[in-house]
Amino acid sequence: MNASTADLPVVVIGAGPIGLAAAARLIERNIEPLVLEAGTTAATAVRAWSHVRLFSPWSEVVDPAAEKLLAPTGWIRPDGAAYPSGGDWADFYLQPLADVLGEKVRYGAAVTGVSRSGRDRIVDADREAQPFVIHYTDPDGTEQRIHARAVIDASGAWATPGPAGGSGLPALGEKAAADRISYRIPDLKDPATRARYAGKRTAVIGSGASAFTALASLADLAKTDDGTGTHTTWILRRGISGSTFGGGAADQLPARGALGLAAKAAVDDGYADAVTGFRTDAVERDTDGRLILVGEDARRLDPVDEVIVLTGLRPDLSFLDELRLGLDERLQAPTALAPLIDPNQHSCGTVYPHGQAELSHPEKGVYLVGMKSYGRAPTFLAMTGYEQVRSIAAHLAGDHEAAERIELTLPETGVCGGAGLFDEPAATEEAGGGCCAAPATLTIGGPASTSGGC
Repeated sequence: MNASTADLPVVVIGAGPIGLAAAARLIERNIEPLVLEAGTTAATAVRAWSHVRLFSPWSEVVDPAAEKLLAPTGWIRPDGAAYPSGGDWADFYLQPLADVLGEKVRYGAAVTGVSRSGRDRIVDADREAQPFVIHYTDPDGTEQRIHARAVIDASGAWATPGPAGGSGLPALGEKAAADRISYRIPDLKDPATRARYAGKRTAVIGSGASAFTALASLADLAKTDDGTGTHTTWILRRGISGSTFGGGAADQLPARGALGLAAKAAVDDGYADAVTGFRTDAVERDTDGRLILVGEDARRLDPVDEVIVLTGLRPDLSFLDELRLGLDERLQAPTALAPLIDPNQHSCGTVYPHGQAELSHPEKGVYLVGMKSYGRAPTFLAMTGYEQVRSIAAHLAGDHEAAERIELTLPETGVCGGAGLFDEPAATEEAGGGCCAAPATLTIGGPASTSGGC
C-alpha cells in the first residue's frame, strides 16, 4: 500500500450490526470508514425480522467500541439481561449508532462490483499497490465509484435464502408456486400475515432455530379463536433424534433452549406433524390450488395451503467476482475459517474465536465478516462478528499483537451433534452437527430466526 492509498477510507459494505461495529472499531483506530448501505435506513435486514426476539440479551449484542461512540449522545444501553427483538435492536441501538456516524454512512448505495483499480482478477503486476475500486448505484440509480484502502464486506446473507429443493436448487415448480411460498418467519401479529395462515395447513421446511420459531408461532396461533384449524406439517431432511430440538435447559443461551422446547411441544401437543427424511423434489398444485410436495423418493404429502421454507442462507458473492477470494468449496467461507466452523466437524464449545488471520484472502485487504464470513454454516453469533472486526481494525492499524489476540469466549449450546442453530435468521437444515452458535432469532444477533440469534 502506497502513501496515497493509505489516505483512502476503508469501505464497509452493509450498515447492519457487524458493519456498524466495523466502522466504530476503525474510528477507534483513527482509520476513516465509509459504510455503503443498500437500504434506506440502518439495519435493513434486521428490520425485516423485527418481530423476532434474539437469543442473546442486550449485554451481548452491543459492541464496546460502538457504545463509546454512543455514550456522548446520552445513549444508555437497555437492561443487559433483557432480550431485544430485531425491531428493538434496530431502533434502540443500530439506528442511533448509524446516526452518530453521520455522513460516514451512505444509504441507498447498492454495491455492484469490487475490484483492484485498473486490475482484473487475472493481472498480477503491481496489484497490491493499487487501491480497491467499488462500484455502486446511488438512490437515483446512477452508477458511482469510490476508491478504498481496504474493503470489509458485512452485507450478510439475508437476501439469499436457501430453496425448498433438497438438491440445493429450487424444486421443480417452486418458482411457479411463489404466491404460496415464503422464505421468512411469519409475523403473526400483522393482520394480513395472520389471515394468511390462520385456519390453514402450512408446511414448514427446515430443522434449525428459524423452523423452531415458525413451529412455535403457528402452534400459538392454533390455540386462538381465529386460529382454529391451523395445523403444521414439519418437514425435515433428516430424522429426529434426542438432539433435534437443541440443548433445552442445558443451553447456555436460555432463550435458545426454550425455543427448541417450544417447537417440541408443538409436535407433542399435536399442532404439528413431523415428516422425516423428506427431500423436496417438486411442488405441484391440486385442483383447488393447494400445494403438494413431492419427495425425491416419490412420496407425495397431503396438500397444504402455504409453505414456509427455512433451509438456511447463502452469501451473495456475485459482486466480488473480480477479487481473488480463498473460499472453502463446501461452506463458501474463508479457507482458514471453514474447518473451525464446519457443522459436520465441530461440537459444543469448539467454534474457536477468530480474527483477521482466519478471515484473510489471497487478495490482501479484503475481508468477509459477520454472517457472510460463515458462508453456509449456521452457527454465527453477534459476539463473533464483533470480535472479527476488532481484530481486522487492529491489523489495518498495524497493531498486529492486538489483531492476533483473542478477546472472546463463546457460550455452548449444551448439546453436541444436533441440528445447527443460527444467530442470525434461518439456520441451515443440512447442518446436522452444529451446536455452538446462535439463536433462532437472529442474534447475530439474529432472529428467533440472517442475518440469525446471538
